[in-house]
Amino acid sequence: MSAPVRKRIVIIGLGSVGALAAWRLSQRDDVEVIGVEQYGKVHDRGSYAGESRVFRTAYHEGGRYVPMLQESRQLWRELERQSGRELYLEVGALSIAQPDRVEMRTTLDTVREFDLPHTFFDTEELRRAHPQHNVHDGDVGVLDHHGGGIRPEVSLMAALDLAEATGARLRFNTRVLAIEEDPGGVVVRTPTEAIRADTVILAAGSWSTRLDDRLRDLLRLQVLGLTWFMPTDIADFLPERFPAFLRDVGPVHFFGVPSLDGYSIKASSNPTWPVLRDVDEVPHAYTRHELVKIGQQAKEFFPALNPEPVRSSVHHCAYTPDRSPIVDVSESERIVTVTGLSGHGFKFAPLLGEWAAALATRPSESPVDPHFAVSAHLDRLAARGPYRGGGH
Repeated sequence: MSAPVRKRIVIIGLGSVGALAAWRLSQRDDVEVIGVEQYGKVHDRGSYAGESRVFRTAYHEGGRYVPMLQESRQLWRELERQSGRELYLEVGALSIAQPDRVEMRTTLDTVREFDLPHTFFDTEELRRAHPQHNVHDGDVGVLDHHGGGIRPEVSLMAALDLAEATGARLRFNTRVLAIEEDPGGVVVRTPTEAIRADTVILAAGSWSTRLDDRLRDLLRLQVLGLTWFMPTDIADFLPERFPAFLRDVGPVHFFGVPSLDGYSIKASSNPTWPVLRDVDEVPHAYTRHELVKIGQQAKEFFPALNPEPVRSSVHHCAYTPDRSPIVDVSESERIVTVTGLSGHGFKFAPLLGEWAAALATRPSESPVDPHFAVSAHLDRLAARGPYRGGGH
């Protein structure tokens, strides 16, 4: 008896979504997985780069995302179990703001609606429980017990290693020139070959606009910077004593995680760069003026920090008009698109990878919220215009 024919799926981009999609698909017996990545394995140019990402379920972006976050949390744990690596540090995520601030109101709304495990602090309770923070008069805090930090580079390496171990063929340092549909399927063209596929998953992040004309008007690139500072006593900022955090004061959004390197903490501010159209426009570093300003903000929020950053990096992410991701399959059911993570998508990466796998194998049984379809995004684009900045 001849072997059953396996569906060939080519994943373009092996970053946040592509790596996790490769992991999920490679566990199926009925598919052949080929991954294509323009850079090396777990490189420093992707939107995921930068040591850590805040994970939280008490979500000021709204209740639409909470079930997604809860499912993602379980998938992160599954990836940890399969890989044997520590990826998700559930040390809590502490949100601090004035009680009438929209971010705090929405966070509390999601806590109540979904009965999320948490601790609420009034101003004085907050000062006693978390003395590392400079707590302003009137501030309140919510500690999300399921929040914490995720190690993105380690997570992607774990997913890609598992995918390769179970048969996925991953091609690095290979740029995709075009995606072409024909009667027989899809052709992915690179400088050295044409790869024929039954289905393609486009997960190229900020580079997606170069491969799908529909995305050029829909997506804008936001430059995102990260900074690390050294405290007077690192013991106060280790994971067992210092949860991940979000601070909102006036126009400033400050966020970060406890020390993972043993001498510094990530503490970063919201972006102030203009919105861009292509990755080639993204600056490679902060200016001196920008670093001084962020250092002053860091010192204001955390008096024990030295205001000179010990390191910094600049990244980028593709944003949609309403900062919700694009997750869709084409009318032909041959091209799955997952992009536009809009600065808050890494925490969802395993679920987005799962959705990409589902759309590539069972498109008629889509588990995806129609709000994330390209057509819905284009309707919002027509109504409100493209993303213009101000997100974090």
